[in-house]
Amino acid sequence: MADLQALQRFVAESGRSWDKTTVLDEGFPVEHALNLCRARSTVLVRNASVAELAQGLAGWRRTLVVAENLGGPTERRSTVDPADAVVRPWRSPELLCLADTEFAVEPEGWALPDDRFANRDGMVATTEVRALALARLAPRPGVLVWDVGAGPGAVGIECARLGAAVLAVERDPVQVVRIIANAAAHHVDVRIVEEELAAVIVGLPRPDAIFVGGGGPAAVAACARVGAKRIVVAMPELDRAVPSRDVLRDAGYTVEGSLLSSARLVGSVTTATNPVMVLWGTKR
Repeated sequence: MADLQALQRFVAESGRSWDKTTVLDEGFPVEHALNLCRARSTVLVRNASVAELAQGLAGWRRTLVVAENLGGPTERRSTVDPADAVVRPWRSPELLCLADTEFAVEPEGWALPDDRFANRDGMVATTEVRALALARLAPRPGVLVWDVGAGPGAVGIECARLGAAVLAVERDPVQVVRIIANAAAHHVDVRIVEEELAAVIVGLPRPDAIFVGGGGPAAVAACARVGAKRIVVAMPELDRAVPSRDVLRDAGYTVEGSLLSSARLVGSVTTATNPVMVLWGTKR
């Protein structure tokens, strides 16, 4: 096993800073390591299955630098695309996972003001909705969150700011452009799937938590079948609340909810926001 000095040299010679590198020793579950690689720009994974990690990174913009027998007389390094890493044999590997660009996850608070996200005519999950959704989704390093019907991606981007890996599903190409712009503005990485959920759900990596911001009970039902530990649904259409609740209960979730209606004080003027029903289900 390579010593600390060899590892630091490996990272430096790959063009990244040791201080900004997340280091995972042996013993971490594969999914935890994968989600860190999906969420962070520089991750060093020690003595891992390169093929298994590479396979799980399909769809993320990542490059793998693999050092075999690091620090030894037969040391060899390879820089490969994850697709190529899956089919190659590796001996005593130390794996460095690099994003195309460096980004930082250092949140200063959460539930940011609405105007911190580019959106269409105010069509964005409000600060109040995001605050509750984040509390129930519990995003953190090592987990994967789906943002379904993502719109401009505010909820998913907030999850990414808190260290989670995020996959946004959004069919509208204009909204996809907004997600890209918003993620860049907040210095996080979000994988975007520009498609209807039903067309891609079978091939997506299994999440720990799901936020459903669009699609109604049909989308909730599809997400419930995935088996995530936590599902949060936000609905401005209140007539969808009962069917969505029933879908979650039938799928084995304990369901709670809250109707959010806030009055914002701006200067000396109070402005009411439209009510939104937020349901959250926890897998029994």
